[in-house]
Amino acid sequence: MIILDILFILIYSVIVSVTGFFMVLDLPTMLLLPMIFVFMYINGIPMFPGSFLKLRSPKIRNTACGTTLLKIFLVSVTIESVFAVLGMWGKLTEYGIPSFSDERGTWIRTIIVIIILENILFWNGIIRIYVTASQLGFRYRLLGALCGMIPVVHLVVLGILIHIADKEVRVENEKILLNESRKNQQICACKYPILMVHGVFFRDFRYLNYWGRIPEQLELNGARVFYGKQQSAASVENCGRELAMRIKEICEQTGCGKVNIIAHSKGGLDTRMAIAKYGAGPYVASVSTINTPHRGCEFADYLLSKIGEKHQLRVAGMYEAALRKLGDPTPNFLAAVNDLTSSSCARLNEEMPDPEGIYCQSVGSKLNHAYSGRFPLNFSTFLVGHFDGPNDGLVGAKSFCWGQDYQFLTVKGRRGISHGDMIDLNRENIDGFDVREFFVQLVAGLKNKGL
Repeated sequence: MIILDILFILIYSVIVSVTGFFMVLDLPTMLLLPMIFVFMYINGIPMFPGSFLKLRSPKIRNTACGTTLLKIFLVSVTIESVFAVLGMWGKLTEYGIPSFSDERGTWIRTIIVIIILENILFWNGIIRIYVTASQLGFRYRLLGALCGMIPVVHLVVLGILIHIADKEVRVENEKILLNESRKNQQICACKYPILMVHGVFFRDFRYLNYWGRIPEQLELNGARVFYGKQQSAASVENCGRELAMRIKEICEQTGCGKVNIIAHSKGGLDTRMAIAKYGAGPYVASVSTINTPHRGCEFADYLLSKIGEKHQLRVAGMYEAALRKLGDPTPNFLAAVNDLTSSSCARLNEEMPDPEGIYCQSVGSKLNHAYSGRFPLNFSTFLVGHFDGPNDGLVGAKSFCWGQDYQFLTVKGRRGISHGDMIDLNRENIDGFDVREFFVQLVAGLKNKGL
């Protein structure tokens, strides 16, 4: 299929190039132009014979169409540039193609037609991928806009944009095909529903999901998903109390009896408190903590010791004002931060012993380079590393391990996996780590345990 794709891109590029050079010479050739673009534009090159025809969603097909049009643009521009250079030097006259040295007007008209033709190709393709390709993000969209008028550089950047969009098409289509192939298995249809518990400074919003694309994948594979909805910034004790109420509420409303909890960051501590102090234990079948600082962060101890009380209160006041607007009834910024220090976690661990009769597991990750994660974790990785060693941008690796089973994740190369990557915060596809499939398999593991 790849060979066919390449072949037809070359064929289209030659047609576009030849049409551009010859349409000024005779009327019948001009009729090729609208016909070509009717085929290209309607439903994204429907006669294209390669892998394009196997794409499973309109969004992916639109992205694929955009990258195909841009590839045709790049190849045809290259062909036309060669023709233009040869024509200006009078090398094409012997083949019946107008030369700059023979007739200035004809050559200029030809160049104008080519510019119009290529602009139609380019803008059709670039608008499609800008609108549909999620993985371009703000950074690459801005890079494309800034470099669009810089000769040569704009072609290099365009190649990067095409590569990113092409990769997204492949990854997302494979994801759809995988889910279709196992739809009847319902591998995430656990005995008990999944309760996803967020970390500090975030809330569970309906349209801005803390867990990115993960819940959708779990539900596609049979899981029932609920959310913790505890406050975003409060002490572990207060959040634990709220979470215990939420667990009991879900069990009463659904009649499920218990829940499987997946908790990220401070949410893992909140969950442990709900079980240890507020009677949630009988309603919990399992707890899976994701990048939770079970032993705290030494960096947080250092930071709080160096910031004066006056500055702490000022920052806390700003955050709490914002958090009230986002839905926290009684936010306590300093209590939330202090409970993440290593000294506070040592105390909390005494109050929250490992629960009996509940399957507990934990997961951690690390960034491989201080500058490999997304902002602001690329900034904090080095500072956290000075105190806590290898870390995910916020929490040291030595703080993650808890429960009967433990997984520690990273990828080859400079990238690594950050604190935010573990919940798909940036909706980014990372080479070597499919966060959506990781959670699908984690929940499938709970199902296999009878949970």
